[in-house]
Amino acid sequence: MDGQTRKNIYAGVTVDIVLKADQKTGKLTRGVVKDILTNSQTHPRGIKVRLTDGQIGRVQQILK
Repeated sequence: MDGQTRKNIYAGVTVDIVLKADQKTGKLTRGVVKDILTNSQTHPRGIKVRLTDGQIGRVQQILK
């Protein structure tokens, strides 16, 4: 699943995000969602989330 739709993302799901510092390289960071920070239902660059370890980035992929 892609990370552009808010309804697909919830606390506890494992995701790959791109951190702000890694946007140019596209390096992905894997983690578990703690909070959803984007209020809109969709976002073209991915829904912004905070992981359980405190890192913040935009969801690129949702893992099952």
